[in-house]
Amino acid sequence: MTTTDRPVPPHHADERTSLEGWLDFHRATLAVKCEGLDDARLREASVPPSSLTLLGLVRHMAEVERHWFRRILDGQDAPPIWYTDADRDGDFHVTEADGAADAFPVWRAEIDAARAAAAGRSLDELVHRPDGRVLDLRWIYLHMIEEYARHNGHADLIRERIDGVTGD
Repeated sequence: MTTTDRPVPPHHADERTSLEGWLDFHRATLAVKCEGLDDARLREASVPPSSLTLLGLVRHMAEVERHWFRRILDGQDAPPIWYTDADRDGDFHVTEADGAADAFPVWRAEIDAARAAAAGRSLDELVHRPDGRVLDLRWIYLHMIEEYARHNGHADLIRERIDGVTGD
């Protein structure tokens, strides 16, 4: 039984509503995959040699939300939350001290900041990446949907290994 309200993406809608609907669906899907687990289980790695955990995925997605919407789209100086130059995968590297009480509020705050950064902007608005590539907000939405979908597949397998829970 899940308590996370997972929105159903619209079947008939304009492009913006569809993109936002699918992104919100995938955001909620990650929350559902983590639901009901304590910190120890959220830190439980998938299978050796991988150190991938549900908590690490939540932290990673907070970093991804921050990067694409705050840094790239909105031009904010938003430093990394968990990774560093010395540990580029620090968001995935969870310790016994890391838990849901720290990661989930940060992830939700980054989602809120992402929504605020995108609000009122055209899907055709161009942004310039530091590497010189130019893309539009539409591309960012599509990339975020892909990023969540891929990692939700990982989350599904991790959750099944932890306690046998499966689902869509």
